[in-house]
Amino acid sequence: MRLTLKSLFASCISAALTMPAWAQAEQQEVIVVSASRMGEPLDQIAQSISVLDRSALNLQNADHISEALALVPGVDLHRGSGAEHLTAIRSPILTGGAGAGSFLYLQNGVALRSAGFANVNGLFDTHYDIAERIEVVRGPSGAVYGANAIHGVINVITPDASAEDSVMVSGDSQNRYKMQAVTTHSSGAHGFVIAASGITEAGYRQNAGLDQQKFTLRHQYDGAGVEIDTILSGYNLNQETAGFIFGRDALNDRDLRRENEFEDAYRDAKAINLQSTIGFDVSDKVRAQITPYYRWNEMEFLQHFLPSQAVEKNAHQSIGLQSTFSYEDGAVSILSGLDLELTEGELSEVQSIPRVFSYTQGTHYDYEVEAFSASAFVEGEYQFTDKTKLKAAVRVDNTAYKYDNQTDSGIVGRFLRLDDRDDDFVTVSPKLSLTHAFSEDVTGYVNYSHGARPPQTADLYRLQIRQADNPAEPEEIDAFELGMRADIHEHLRVEAVAYHMDKSNFFFRDADGFNVSNGKTRHQGIELDTQFRLSSSLSLSAAVSYARHTYRFDRDTGNEFESIQFGDDIDTAPRLSANVRGQWQVNDSIGLALEWVSLDEYYTDAANAHSYEGHNVLNLRTNFALNSNVDLGVSIRNLTDELYAERADYAFGEDRYMPGETRTFGVSLRFKN
Repeated sequence: MRLTLKSLFASCISAALTMPAWAQAEQQEVIVVSASRMGEPLDQIAQSISVLDRSALNLQNADHISEALALVPGVDLHRGSGAEHLTAIRSPILTGGAGAGSFLYLQNGVALRSAGFANVNGLFDTHYDIAERIEVVRGPSGAVYGANAIHGVINVITPDASAEDSVMVSGDSQNRYKMQAVTTHSSGAHGFVIAASGITEAGYRQNAGLDQQKFTLRHQYDGAGVEIDTILSGYNLNQETAGFIFGRDALNDRDLRRENEFEDAYRDAKAINLQSTIGFDVSDKVRAQITPYYRWNEMEFLQHFLPSQAVEKNAHQSIGLQSTFSYEDGAVSILSGLDLELTEGELSEVQSIPRVFSYTQGTHYDYEVEAFSASAFVEGEYQFTDKTKLKAAVRVDNTAYKYDNQTDSGIVGRFLRLDDRDDDFVTVSPKLSLTHAFSEDVTGYVNYSHGARPPQTADLYRLQIRQADNPAEPEEIDAFELGMRADIHEHLRVEAVAYHMDKSNFFFRDADGFNVSNGKTRHQGIELDTQFRLSSSLSLSAAVSYARHTYRFDRDTGNEFESIQFGDDIDTAPRLSANVRGQWQVNDSIGLALEWVSLDEYYTDAANAHSYEGHNVLNLRTNFALNSNVDLGVSIRNLTDELYAERADYAFGEDRYMPGETRTFGVSLRFKN
């Protein structure tokens, strides 16, 4: 199935005429914090940013964060087993160190993982279940955030003391049960938030259950010229993990797609995060914001995807400080800051079964890494006229690693253990943008940004025998963006953007087992985000992305399906994706929403010899206001019962799939004050 632009727009027009939809409120000014750490009106930012507010998240009632982020153009999450996922933001689906380090995951503005210790499944660290909103920055954001903000930033923002009290319980036909609760209290200058959520599920696949609990505690103080916002959050995850199914026949067989060949696979993870943001006015022109923070996490899982079936354990803890200072004087504003972080991390990998090929029994790796990062940034803005402004920024990051091998150095089987060593990386991330208001309702912008990140510690120190040469270097990307936002006749809101990005020092391991440290890729695309209010009760929204992600170098390997040719599509990079939502407010008590999620065909190997045909999935959600305090939600996910894949891959001579869930009926009750 090859989805075309013609068929897509035809479907959009048809949907506009026939789809049910929610009513939308009048457009209100949207303030975002993810672009500069300080609140800014979205329409004045020369960058592609999407905001999912509480109403959109409630309606979506996502069982996995991939369902929520499907509403954002240019973002694609491949859902794995349980809470796992792989991410794409203006990129192919990235794995390994690239998948972990190319996207920056924040909660309330603070990174959930240290720069060199990222988690490829990092969004399960977030408390998205009760989020007040989720902000997504598409494209590099290194001038403010530095490392890992190569392809984009996802910032999950939890409720503050002004939020509505609520309790939600839900269940569905996959034996999945959820609970979410938020309660707030204000007294004078103090505000309090207590939030908790939990999920338990038997799993669509055999032996693939999940249990996860999360909490957030928040205290806000606003008085005596000082604002203090302290947040403590954490989670615990225990899941049985299902691996790929193999072959197209399995994907289309209702029994085989539920099987799990890896009955012993599991993932256990937990984390605690503490931060306190202190804001105060230094003078009538200068404001300071200082955020000390602490993070701790650990994870253990079975590497069911390798012949070794080894158990990996990793952990790290950090203390850090973010500081931001803003200055405004007429047409000139300046934002500057200094960020410091100290991290202690560790990783071990142990194989308990007897030797398999070159996978030796016993300890593969056991090492510790101390990391220190110091970063400084400055951003200046000049308002030429009331319609035109120029912004320029630069950030310098220094990241130092001290690696300490806890076992014998040298080669053991296929594993290479390095001697103790120190590594140091300096990266520079400049940015330049111009914004112009053509009218009160139409704003355009052009933006150049450069992103950079140091290598992941696992890419540097977790090596195999063919990886002694070509060590990882800082990955860098240059991005150009041209965008427009417009409100047309109070009924149509459009954001359209085109981008071109070139990436160098793309690091990965090829099919022959050798490092590729100097890979080059190109990413070009257009994105469209629209909201069309047909009447007071009918609306249509669409998030559409067309992109090409290509290799810009040649590399021959002994595996014909992994040889790379200049100009080929990168595997797992669909060109066209779309999320179209029709909403209909039937009356004051009943609302309906129909969502069409469409993913184009994509190649599953680097040589572009194998592919997944893509899919179209429909989801129906309804909401019934039983009274002013209780809402009943009913949903049917995968309405047409498609046998599709959340993720497709080709490796070791076989097609491999993570099957999507078949038709699923769900019901929820939300109690509000």
